[in-house]
Amino acid sequence: MSTGHSQQVGHVVPLQVLLAVWAALLVLTVITVAVVHVNLGAFNLWLALIIATVKASLVALYFMHLRYDKPFNAIALVAALVFVMLFVGVAMMDTLKYQPDIQEWEAKTPER
Repeated sequence: MSTGHSQQVGHVVPLQVLLAVWAALLVLTVITVAVVHVNLGAFNLWLALIIATVKASLVALYFMHLRYDKPFNAIALVAALVFVMLFVGVAMMDTLKYQPDIQEWEAKTPER
């Protein structure tokens, strides 16, 4: 008697792969913290966003098993993350451009 549902077992990721991804996430986190102490100008923002995008991609691809799903799903997710990185980056560039004006205005405005 068939119920019409296929019996599927989730993909089992080897422990070695999970540990390697975890180590990569730790290294990327250390790099993110270290970059804060280096003045790269406007590139600091982009570097932080690139690292965050890579980390989010690793988590989705390996811990959420998109790596072993249909390739289109993984490509769609990574493309979406890249676009989010670009949109946030462009918005932050605009904010950084006006930061001196905001600080000057705050200095002139009396405390409430």
